[in-house]
Amino acid sequence: MNTTLERRPFGSLPDGTPVECFTLRHPAGLEASILDYGGIVTALRFRGQDVVLGFERLEPYLERHPYFGCIVGRYANRIAGAAFRLDGVEYRLFANDGLNHLHGGRTGFDRKKWRAEVRESPAGPCLHLHYRSPDGEEGYPGTLDCMVTYALTPHPGLRIHYRCTTDRPTVVNLTNHSYFNLADGGASSVLEHRLLLEAEVFTPVNEHLIPTGELRPVAGTPFDFSQPHPLGERIDQPDEQLARGHGYDHNFVVRGAPGTLRRAAILADPRSGRRMEVWTTAPGVQLYTANHLKGDLRGKGGVAYERRCAVCLETQLFPDSPNQPAFPSPVLRPGELWQSTTEYRFGT
Repeated sequence: MNTTLERRPFGSLPDGTPVECFTLRHPAGLEASILDYGGIVTALRFRGQDVVLGFERLEPYLERHPYFGCIVGRYANRIAGAAFRLDGVEYRLFANDGLNHLHGGRTGFDRKKWRAEVRESPAGPCLHLHYRSPDGEEGYPGTLDCMVTYALTPHPGLRIHYRCTTDRPTVVNLTNHSYFNLADGGASSVLEHRLLLEAEVFTPVNEHLIPTGELRPVAGTPFDFSQPHPLGERIDQPDEQLARGHGYDHNFVVRGAPGTLRRAAILADPRSGRRMEVWTTAPGVQLYTANHLKGDLRGKGGVAYERRCAVCLETQLFPDSPNQPAFPSPVLRPGELWQSTTEYRFGT
């Protein structure tokens, strides 16, 4: 049996534009619900258990929330000083994280209405989303055409494929910002989840969470997940980097060649036996342990999302790459194709 797709209304934007929810179902027991607003993965159910944070209605997504399940862009993560130089020209961006630019600015891709198209493949339907970001949006140069495809795989898994083209030189870095809790979708702490990261080095940050430029070995530090460890085992150890992130909020350099699909992480919940593997073509993955949730947001089922009730594994280029020439380049030029693929594969 192949994937099936169902679409239904999910409310309207303030200007009356309707929003739809598209639910992909695979007979191996995986179901993904995605909005054409922000490309938000609003639910991801593995054998009946929802494993991501989110809301049951559109309205909370229109208010301030910590990027639950959305496509982040034009540039995911931070850009120092909300500015970068490209081909000798300085571009000023919107500063929405102190003096820095975070996740695309004031109105990033997470707050855009994407054009949805259901496409057929031999494995069944997939969801294709398109957004055209105009020249100058949030300060970025160039009109950027973005195509994001969501599809279910036989593993079972959720595959997200990103493709971008531009008419002027620009920078681009897209990711999905889903918050995972494999036990109960966020009703309990995630700190007992065990994590393995395929990374030998990470990018330490300064007091503003901007990478220093160093590639620091994880060996002998609380950042060593080369063998599976509970997320909470070392998260509160005295460590300057943990103090700056209020826990884990750091980019890890994924072992292997960027551009090839390889395993970046394994997340496992010992209570339920559920596990998730993250595979990606991206050079990095941001580990974020929901350090800034504080119980004031109520999600699906009325659950109050408390601090460290979930974990994000955001596949990406490195933070602040536009200002750090030693990092993998985020520059996209006319005639080129920027693309990236990430898969979340589930099992027990």
